[in-house]
Order: sequence, then C-alpha cells, then structure tokens
Amino acid sequence: MKIAKILNNNVVVVLDDQAREQVVMGRGLGFQKHPGDRLDPSKVEKVFALQSDELVARLSELLSQIPLEVMTTCDRIIELSRQRLGKLQESLYITLTDHCNFAIERQRKGITIRNVLLWEIKRLYPKEFQLGMEALAIIDKRLGILMPEDEAGFIALHLVTAQLDSEMPEVMHITQVMQEILHIVKYQLQLEYQEESLSYQRFVTHLKFFAQRMLNRTVVPDDDISLHVAVKENYPKAWRCAQKVSQHLNGQYQRDLTNEEVMFLAIHIERVRKECAH
Repeated sequence: MKIAKILNNNVVVVLDDQAREQVVMGRGLGFQKHPGDRLDPSKVEKVFALQSDELVARLSELLSQIPLEVMTTCDRIIELSRQRLGKLQESLYITLTDHCNFAIERQRKGITIRNVLLWEIKRLYPKEFQLGMEALAIIDKRLGILMPEDEAGFIALHLVTAQLDSEMPEVMHITQVMQEILHIVKYQLQLEYQEESLSYQRFVTHLKFFAQRMLNRTVVPDDDISLHVAVKENYPKAWRCAQKVSQHLNGQYQRDLTNEEVMFLAIHIERVRKECAH
C-alpha cells in the first residue's frame, strides 16, 4: 500500500487496488514518511475501509485530531459491540469516537453532564447499556479514566442510533415515544412489567422500530382484515389498550395507526399481559 496523505505520525491515508482511499492507523506509521512512500505493514494496527468517500474524509479529519490511544480504545468498544449486536452503521466510528474523546476531555477537567434519559435507557436498551458499562471499564483500564454511569447511557444511545441507521435526536425522540406507550399500557392494564421476560423484551424491540416508522411517517398498510377481527375478538383487552395508544399518538403526533399496526401492538400487549398475570 502506498501512502496518499499523512494525517499525523500515527494515521495515514492510502489508496487500495481500486484507487479508493482507506484510513490506516498504527503507532509511528507516518513518522518521517511522505506521500508516495510504501507503508510498513508491521506497524499497521487498524485499516478503515469505509464505503463512503464522505465518511473517509470525516474520519480522516477526526483521527488527525485525536490521540491514538483514544482511537484504539474506541475501536475496541465498537468491535465488542459488533460481536454482540451485529451490523452497525459505519458512521459509528466517527460519532462514538468523537463523543468519547470529548467525554474523556470533560472528565479530565472535572465536568460531568447528566444524562436525563438514563432511567429509560437502562430499561429500554439493556443490551446496549450493558455494553456502555463495559465500555467504561475498557476506558478505565486502557486510559486510566473512570467515567460516570451517565456516560454508559450516552454510549448506549450511540449504539442504538447505529442499529437504527438514524441520528441521535431521532433516537432520543424514539425513546420518548417508547416510554409513553409503555406507560399507557402499564396503567391501562394495571401491569407490573417483568423486564427480564422474553415477551417484554420483544415488546420493547417492536416499539423501537414501530416508533421509528411512526416518526418517519412510514405507514404499514392493512393486509388480512380477517386476522384483525380474530385478534380483536380473542384479545379484547389488549386491542382496547392498543386503541388507547393509537388515540394518544394521534393527539400527540398527528399519526393515525392502521388496523395492521394496532393489531401488531395488540399481539405484543397480549403477550406481556399474559406473562405479567402469571
């Protein structure tokens, strides 16, 4: 690989066989090197072969300003998250690294930012929050900086954002909608959620994608009318509860749910209702 651009002593841009730019990271990789020089493969720690030229440019700019140890720490967190969660947006390399770098700088200065959604994040995104806590342990071990629990919540939101292929403000809005629906269902049916149960976790997962579709105005069209009738007749309490949710969303977000959407909500509500009744 030939060096196309040197960002700093530890980060360079190279051209691959298809003449696409890749960002390459490694200690001393760019030291006393010039564009056109060959890369020393023994010093390469990480190659970022991103699909978008825009992402390559944004990552290049970010890496030129961030210490290598912060970048490698964030890379470890992202790889762990990929193993647990599956496919994540490539832009996570930029958004999470940028966030962690600022958070680390803030912590060094003794500035703490409270996460107002921490309670919701813990309950709605337990897998992501657990990864956030593990990320704090990785940062502490590798960089010697102990971060507050609030930061685990912020990291969790970045992971949710990367799964939903959306932006952070939208994910915060999605979280708010999910919380509103869970609140309505809880008080309509007088439930105490069993947050460890499979039905609750499935319900939360359904709500995550449902809220995203709703906020993006993506409509799920009505399909099998006979199925709607069957669900309505067999799960009357859950159906009435789903309609209450529908009324709330109409009033709050001016979004009419189709019968198909009400039906799927009712099915998930019924599963949770049954499990909480046992």
